[in-house]
Amino acid sequence: MYEEGAVNETARAGTPFRRIAAAGACSAGVAVALGAFGAHGLRGMLSPEMLAVYETGVRYQMYHALALIATGLGGLSVRNPERRLLIGASWAFGFGTFLFSGSLYALALTGLRGLGAVTPAGGLAFIAGWALFGAAFLRKGKA
Repeated sequence: MYEEGAVNETARAGTPFRRIAAAGACSAGVAVALGAFGAHGLRGMLSPEMLAVYETGVRYQMYHALALIATGLGGLSVRNPERRLLIGASWAFGFGTFLFSGSLYALALTGLRGLGAVTPAGGLAFIAGWALFGAAFLRKGKA
């Protein structure tokens, strides 16, 4: 039914997207663990304001973990030109999570206000990721 080379080519093309989805699942699991740590381990240790900052980091990590999963799954269903956009989106979501959520975790745990200056760069990466994600599904001739 299928030529062996065509099947292998399809499997190879999907590999990065399976890894992206797996990375999203791992990030979601870490977000759950960090959320539990915040709810049970940090309550009483942080001020209500800093606990809210920490919780914002967890919330945005989870949103973008789910976005990574969607990007990985979406990459299995779109054509090659759109796949490049989805790979770009996945990098933006990952980088955004590191900068945005990471800076909020560090700010909450250390109280160093200067760390908050990094957070907007993470937000810009998130915005870029969503733009690339949307563009991948708006291209003419899309799935």
